Amino acid sequence: MDLYQFNQILLEKCALDLERPLVVGVSGGPDSLCLLDLLDKAGLPVIVAHYDHNLRPESGVEAKSVEREAVRRGLKFVLEQGNVREAAQTEGLSIEEAARQARYRFLFSQARASGAGAVAVAHHADDQVETVLMHLLRGSGLSGLKGMTYRAILPVWDSEIPLIRPLLSMWRTEILSYCKNNRLDPVMDHTNLDTRYFRNRLRHELIPSLESYNPQIREGILRMSRALAEDYELLREVIRQNWDRCLLREGEGYLVLDFELLRGYSGGLRKNMIREAIGRLRPALRDIDYEAVVRAESFILSPPAARRIELVGNLWLGLEGNSLFVAENLDRILEPDWPLMEAGHEIVLPVPGSIELQQGWSLVTALGSIEDVSREKLLESSPNEAWLDVDRLEDPLVLRTRRPGDRFQPLGMGGHSLKLADFWINERLPRRAREKWPLVCSGGRIAWVCGSRLAEPFRVTGTTRRVLHLKLLPSV
Repeated sequence: MDLYQFNQILLEKCALDLERPLVVGVSGGPDSLCLLDLLDKAGLPVIVAHYDHNLRPESGVEAKSVEREAVRRGLKFVLEQGNVREAAQTEGLSIEEAARQARYRFLFSQARASGAGAVAVAHHADDQVETVLMHLLRGSGLSGLKGMTYRAILPVWDSEIPLIRPLLSMWRTEILSYCKNNRLDPVMDHTNLDTRYFRNRLRHELIPSLESYNPQIREGILRMSRALAEDYELLREVIRQNWDRCLLREGEGYLVLDFELLRGYSGGLRKNMIREAIGRLRPALRDIDYEAVVRAESFILSPPAARRIELVGNLWLGLEGNSLFVAENLDRILEPDWPLMEAGHEIVLPVPGSIELQQGWSLVTALGSIEDVSREKLLESSPNEAWLDVDRLEDPLVLRTRRPGDRFQPLGMGGHSLKLADFWINERLPRRAREKWPLVCSGGRIAWVCGSRLAEPFRVTGTTRRVLHLKLLPSV
């Protein structure tokens, strides 16, 4: 690759902002030295970043060699060390994955600190072939089989700074030739020969075996990944268009989809919308389990009685009416139009007066005479207000949340009582709202389930003389 071709890749495929610094991950090996040399010759403002994983005795020597190379070129050098082996044990990760996470965490932190326009790494064509094969063996879908891209936003590391891979079309043999021709002196990492690591087994065992069937297997896989990348972009456009239609709302740790719309999609689009939802909530989840996607689709096509299932990555799927929730915790999602109070609290209700509730609501009380209340006013009152017979009430009135064993005599049931939990099921009040739902109580009995139903014993009758008016008011 000559400098002109390299610059074209930077501008067209990587869409690099040439005016801002560029953080370059440099291990000291031939790939990263080749990348550094090309970027330096292109005259870009480069920051050389090296992460010492402390996995080999010679890692400190390699860090020093990268620093000398940066100083020789007059470039800024940043270094960080970490105990990757210990991190892998603590977090239950493979050594490879722990090293990858530590390295990218460092690179993007340096990019943010320096106001860099991108992070550059030296992935090349052979890396692409190995990556595609790894995804194939894991049973990945299109998103995995397309492999890596020249430019990518990885939200798990940064939602704005891109990762760029300018050498993605350059083969390892070309890189070694470049290093030789330009008198670069790379360090050689002998762990790259250790076939205990999955990627190394692919490189040294599987790919040579595949080449016995097709000597051009690497080129074929690379062509396939490029073709699939174009198909994937087309699919992404379809997903983006339908996502905007299907997403009802989203918040911290959850999103809500239009259930009926999602159920009406084709199987392929429905599965990809599920993947999109999981990916937005779990951007660090590299391979979304296909079985989890199928389980979610089965839930959508035939919802179970429980209306919720555990999905993947500590995410849950829940259904309420036409709202399909994908969430970390279904029971902690609170709607802004719910008048709630602190669970377990009990407050004496001032009469007349008002009490501030959560989410901007307040409960207002007022006393009056039955002559002030017309029959039309009683019949046309909204669920957010109630009229009670004062002479049937016991002081003090209390506002509280539910207790074990609570029963309720809903207006219109002729004095019959039922469990409050059963009443809420009949009213389709979501389970996640029940712990904090306010109840007006008199003499230990529920007089009004706020925003829902008055209790039969406290209703206004033909003998009522004085009334208590209760009204929920939202914030303006």
